[in-house]
This record gives sequence, C-alpha cells and structure tokens, in this order.
Amino acid sequence: MVKRLLTALLVLVVVAAACAAGGYFYWQSRLEAPLALDEPMLYQVPSGAGFNQVVAQLENQGVLEDAWAFRLLARVEPERVPRLRTGEYQLLPDMSGLEMMALLGSNKVVTYSLTIPEGWSFRQMRELLDAAPKLDHRTAELSDAEVMTLLDREDTFPEGWFFPDTYRYHLGMSDVDILRQSLERMERILEEVWEERADDLTIETPYEALIMASLIERETGAPEERREIAGVFKRRMEQGMRLQTDPTIIYGMGERYEGRITRADIREATPYNTYVIDGIPPTPIAMPGRASLEAAVNPLPGETLYFVSRGDGTHHFSRTLREHNNAVNRYIRNR
Repeated sequence: MVKRLLTALLVLVVVAAACAAGGYFYWQSRLEAPLALDEPMLYQVPSGAGFNQVVAQLENQGVLEDAWAFRLLARVEPERVPRLRTGEYQLLPDMSGLEMMALLGSNKVVTYSLTIPEGWSFRQMRELLDAAPKLDHRTAELSDAEVMTLLDREDTFPEGWFFPDTYRYHLGMSDVDILRQSLERMERILEEVWEERADDLTIETPYEALIMASLIERETGAPEERREIAGVFKRRMEQGMRLQTDPTIIYGMGERYEGRITRADIREATPYNTYVIDGIPPTPIAMPGRASLEAAVNPLPGETLYFVSRGDGTHHFSRTLREHNNAVNRYIRNR
C-alpha cells in the first residue's frame, strides 16, 4: 500500500514538474513571439510612463497579443524588465516582444534633422527652428537678447555666433539644445582657426575674424574664391580703401530689402554699409562656415583690389579701377 502511494506521489511530482516546465517554456515563447504588426510602426514612450502602463498601451493598440506574459515577467523576474526611456521608437513586424522592450529601454530613438545653410542669418535660423517638427519650441516667443541670456551669453549680439551645419535631434529635445550645440561649435572652431592665422592680418581679434568671414561667406559660394576675396578685403584695408561689399548694404537695410539695391541704398549711412563706413561692420552679417573662417585668417596674397560678379556664382578679379570698370561693363551693364 505504501509502495503504491509513493509511486502515485512520484507520478504526481513528475506530472507537476512537466506541467511547470511546459508552462515556463510556453510563457517564454509568448515573450519571444513576434509583434502583431504588418508594417513598421512609430511608438512613443510617454514621459514618466512605467513598464505596466506601456504594456497596457501596446495591448490596447493591438501590438502585444500576450500582454499577460509581460505583466508576469515584471512580477516574477523584475531584473529582466528594462528601464524604459522617453522618446519615439520604430517597431518592426519581425521584432519579438522582448526585443521591443529592450529597444524601448535603449537610446535608439527615432531622430530628425535640420540643416542650417552657410550664409544664413540668425533670423532665418530661428524661423527654421520654430517650424521644426517634434522639437520643443522654448524660444519662439523670446527676443534675440532673451535667447542669448538663456544660452548664458548675455550682452552678446547673436549674428554669426552659430555654426551652420546639419543637426540631429529627437523627441524631448528643444530648440535651446540645438542653439547651444551650434553656438559652442562655432566658438570651438573659431578658436581653432584663429590659432592657425597668418602673421600679417589687418584684423586683430577672433571676433573681427568672425565678422570678416561673414562678409566672405555672403560674397561667394565658390570655394576657390574665398581666400582671394579675403585678400582683396585685406589689401583694401591696408590701403585705406572702403570694403564696398553689397551684402553689408543689404544687411543694414534689414526687412526693407526687396531684392534690389538702389543708388540711394548705396549712399545710406547705416552702421553696416561698407560703402559709407571705414573698415569692417560692427558685427557679423551672417553665419560663416569653416572654409570662410579659414579664408578670413589666411587671405590669398596678390595685387587684386576689385571683383565683380560674372552672374554664374563666380567673380572677375581686377588689379586696377580701369580693369574693374571694364569688367562691370562686360558682366553687369551688358547683362
């Protein structure tokens, strides 16, 4: 009798163990089952959301068919539950539930990009930031001065101090983050470029180099011309000539500029009009790229003092006023 009871008990233990093992493997298979998706899906982990809250949300959206398996995971094996991070993530159809949860706890968030072109003004940069999707717009209602205060640069005029480039961001970032990245990068690059400057410059400080670079940036988009334009500006300053660069007229006109410069505009005494003022303007007029910064501190030696647009994005350079006037007749008046 005792032998029969022991045998029955052993059978029950074996059956229970088999059931437990089967249940465990079934549970694991549900954790590793593919998501109920037919195509990629963008999912946002809400700020401050807990694991069970996210599981419930994914269940309601039809992404997780076996949400119970993940609730059980959080109860019996909490060390396997990742700490979820706020942001957007791309879920794929062939992804398992466990792989998805690992993704939601990683830094592989969906990112976006915006490009600040070389030669843009700070106003244009702000307009682009204000229109950028998924970005927290903290500066939209602030003045330029308030923006610079927010960036810990009180009393700094913003023009020219932001490096033009492509910047990536993700949900949860703000326009302040982009502005700070761009500002700090410009400061770093300007410092590097200034250390490699030529010995005989007419500009004396890194800020003057930034101003000069902005003039070069606005004058040409042809890489091979930047150092030659810098050379023209240097020689003009050495000889006491005014720089007479049209982009400074345009910047001084502000929003009044409508695509055309008149004789009255050329004579107008704004703080930026280099047909009227001596030397460089008081501030940059645009955001220069690295190539223009390098040109500003390493002008090309030569004898040219004038240049005029050919109308194709390049310029004709002249040594004498007579040669320059002939080029103006050829490229401007005849055109």
